[in-house]
Amino acid sequence: MSSIKQNNKRAFILVMIALSFIAIVVSYFYYKDINASKDPRVKQARELYEKYNNYAVQNDFENVFALLDSVEFIYKSVNHFSESFEVGVLYNNRAAAYLTMAIYESKPEAFMLLSKDSLLNLAQESVQTSIVIYENWLEKYSDKDSEHIEQILQKNYYVGLENYSKKEKEKFIKSRIQEIETAQYETERRLSVAYTNLGITHRHLEQFENAINNYQKAIELWDQNLTAENNLNILLGKPLTKRNLIQKLFPPKRKEN
Repeated sequence: MSSIKQNNKRAFILVMIALSFIAIVVSYFYYKDINASKDPRVKQARELYEKYNNYAVQNDFENVFALLDSVEFIYKSVNHFSESFEVGVLYNNRAAAYLTMAIYESKPEAFMLLSKDSLLNLAQESVQTSIVIYENWLEKYSDKDSEHIEQILQKNYYVGLENYSKKEKEKFIKSRIQEIETAQYETERRLSVAYTNLGITHRHLEQFENAINNYQKAIELWDQNLTAENNLNILLGKPLTKRNLIQKLFPPKRKEN
C-alpha cells in the first residue's frame, strides 16, 4: 500500500511538473507573440515611458521632462503617432509636473528662476496642447469600429515598415487597432483629467470662472472624476464628496493601454 501511495505521489508530482512546464511554454510563446505584434518604431518610447511613474513619485522633475522630451521625439518621428493620444498623455504629464512645482514650491535647480505664475502658465500651455490633441483624436476615432479604423490606418500607418514582411505588418496593424479601440474608451477620461488640470491652473491663477467651467467640463466627460468634483465644491463653497464603500471596493472599470 505504501509503495502505491509513493507511486501515486510521484505520478502527481510529475503531472504537476509537466503542467507547469506546459504553462511556462504557453506563456512564453503567448507573450513573445504579443511583443512581436507591437509596433517596433515606438518600442523604445514605450520602454522609456515605463520609468515615468518612478520619476514622478520621487518628484524628480529634471528626469521627468528629459524622459517626456525623449518619448515625444520618438512618437513625433513616426507620422501615424505624431498627433495620437499618446502625445496628448505626454503634454498632460508635463502640465502635471509644472503644476506640482508651482503649487508645492518644490523646484529643482534647473527651474529655480521660474516664478509660480510662470510655472502655472507653462502648465496651462501644456494642458491646452493636450486637450487639442485629445479632442482631435476623438473626433477622428471615437465612433469608428475596427473596420473603419483600419481604413484610416491604411493611409499612412505602414510608412517606415517597408522592411517588414506582410505577416509582420498585419500583426502590427491588428495590435494598433486594438490599442485604438481601448483608447476610444479611455481618452474621454484622459480628456477629463486634462480639463481638471486646466481648472486647477486657472484656480491658482485666480481665474475662478474659468476654473469652474473647466471642472464642470471634466465632470461632463467623466462623472466619476472626484478630483474635479471636489475642486468645484471648494470653489462653490460646498462640502467635499467622499467615495462610498462600494465605490472604493468596485471602482469604475478601467481598460489597460
